[in-house]
Amino acid sequence: MKPPIASPPLSRPHLARRAAAEFVGTGLLVTVVVGSGIAAQRLSPGNVGLQLLENSLTTALGLAVLILMLGPVSGAHFNPVVSIADWLLSRRAGTGLPLRDLSPYLVAQTLGGIAGTLLTGVMFDIAPAFSENQRATSGHLVGEVVATAGLVLLIFALARTGNGRVTAAAVGAYIGAAYWFTSSTSFANPAVTIARMFTDTFAGIAPTAVLPFILAQLIGAALGLALLLIFYPTAARTAGDVVVPVQPEHQP
Repeated sequence: MKPPIASPPLSRPHLARRAAAEFVGTGLLVTVVVGSGIAAQRLSPGNVGLQLLENSLTTALGLAVLILMLGPVSGAHFNPVVSIADWLLSRRAGTGLPLRDLSPYLVAQTLGGIAGTLLTGVMFDIAPAFSENQRATSGHLVGEVVATAGLVLLIFALARTGNGRVTAAAVGAYIGAAYWFTSSTSFANPAVTIARMFTDTFAGIAPTAVLPFILAQLIGAALGLALLLIFYPTAARTAGDVVVPVQPEHQP
């Protein structure tokens, strides 16, 4: 009898493809956030509550779709705190994002977010401009800590299920809800925060508020990881499935 033919090894998609997916995904996420904010301002002038509802619902649906669309390529992090948390959680087990991939992910997410803001300006005929929307109050910063902690806890807890469709829906639902139950409207994402300072519209954030927001987000991510390890001590084993499992490829 002939010996069985060994199956070719499996590996993640090439880093360039994953970084490109993070660039496009984060860019489209910002386009969804900023574009729906502009549309809400135009469709519902003077009604801030309705504007927020339109913005939050569109963001929740758009984020879920983007996770399903690009998750199999890069994991659909679209968020520096998720990538950093993934690396930190799995640095010993080697199950998640390796250190050599961390910087490309962070750069791709940040540049993608800025590109998304610029693209939105082109679509709506609005020139880029620094936002004058001051958000860095103590209440808003606490809101960012809460929003980011909950997001990190949710993503890494759901990674244990390995079900990308459930995760996409849950993450979208969480962000949509956090628009309303946090005072900051749940940025929970440094790349999105940086990108949103380049639009003086409903979704913008003043440059002076960006650094405090990012610091609050990092604190929230640390808190979310701490809670995760309390509730799920073996979470590092499934860090490679964040946000959704990457589809492995056969190597020739």
